[in-house]
Amino acid sequence: MSSRSETPIAAINAALDDLAGVDPTYQTVAERKARLTAISQVIAKAEADRLRVLAVSDDIAIETGARSTAHWLAAETRDGIGQVRVREKIARIGGEAITAAMSSSGMNVAQAREIVDALERLPKNLDPELRDKGEAYLIGEAAHFGPPELRRLGARLLEVIAPEDADEAEYQRLLAEDRRARAVTRLTFRDRGDGSGDLHARMPMPVLNRLRTYLESYTAPRRGPLGGALGDEVDQLPAPRRRGEAFCALLENLPTNALPKHGGTATTVMVMIDLETLRSGTGTAETSTGDRLTAEQTRRLACQAGIIPVVLGGKGEILDLGRSKRLFTGPQRKAMALRDRQCTADGCTIPAAWCEAHHHQQPWSRGGKTNLADGKLLCPFHHHRAHDPAWATHHHPNGSTTFHRRT
Repeated sequence: MSSRSETPIAAINAALDDLAGVDPTYQTVAERKARLTAISQVIAKAEADRLRVLAVSDDIAIETGARSTAHWLAAETRDGIGQVRVREKIARIGGEAITAAMSSSGMNVAQAREIVDALERLPKNLDPELRDKGEAYLIGEAAHFGPPELRRLGARLLEVIAPEDADEAEYQRLLAEDRRARAVTRLTFRDRGDGSGDLHARMPMPVLNRLRTYLESYTAPRRGPLGGALGDEVDQLPAPRRRGEAFCALLENLPTNALPKHGGTATTVMVMIDLETLRSGTGTAETSTGDRLTAEQTRRLACQAGIIPVVLGGKGEILDLGRSKRLFTGPQRKAMALRDRQCTADGCTIPAAWCEAHHHQQPWSRGGKTNLADGKLLCPFHHHRAHDPAWATHHHPNGSTTFHRRT
């Protein structure tokens, strides 16, 4: 370090040492607010100086034998190489305009990164003057907006600096994005061995957002705690858990007649269960996919999911391969929606569109009929509960449903 830089940096360190002796506990709210904003500006100026040095320090890697100056600095400061590379990229692409803004206006590294990313997405053959115009525009907006807003502004930067080229550039960008996204699209399954499994997917963002919309159709209407006095405030569950439950409900409600043919017939999953187990409500069943289900799960799926129950006799002979009218029809569902309006569980306000039809007069497993009078609407959560042996279900003359935990 040269003597020219030693003196100011030593002064900065000394000033920060003095500041460390000022206990914020004893400062007023106004003093702490001023201190937080002021120290943020100091950090931005220090970052600007680091970027200026990084921009002209490729020779450090040559002298030290490091893979790059970023690797050398990460090792020297025990910082993450990813964080140092971000700063190196800002120094390389942003140049003096970015560092000047950080020094003068306190623009932070996160804002600078969004500006540099936006500049990097511009067409390579763009006039340098237009590029500089776009950089100046985003730097000006950084005085008013944080990283998320700058990201959105940066996505439409070409419309601001070269509107006549924006449409074609956007079209080419989307084509390239789609090709890249399709090339890395993956979906994998892993059995955890404890009754649960992992699904990991990477897919194009339009597809991912469509899935998000479908899942929100199950979760968005839940404004307050489900179940009221039942004590299970489902809406207080973490969002990932609610989305997971919604994904399960989405798969269980897929229209099987819209799936491709598989083995010469419509794609189906069959559940094999012996008659006595189905009637008793205890025991297990096996699916055609090799999974094991409880009798309660089987009865719930038989209410409305596109799953065919195969009822077996004592020697394994098939007694019943589904029923022609096991599932409620579209008109019956519409009639239930008009009659029930929402989940019939007491205190639940999930609208009819998000509910499932439940055989309540007599379970399907005991010969229940698929008539309008035999069905009622329950949301996925309460439909699970209606088939949970730990809970007693009560259907009242006014159409409401209540549950009580069995003792």
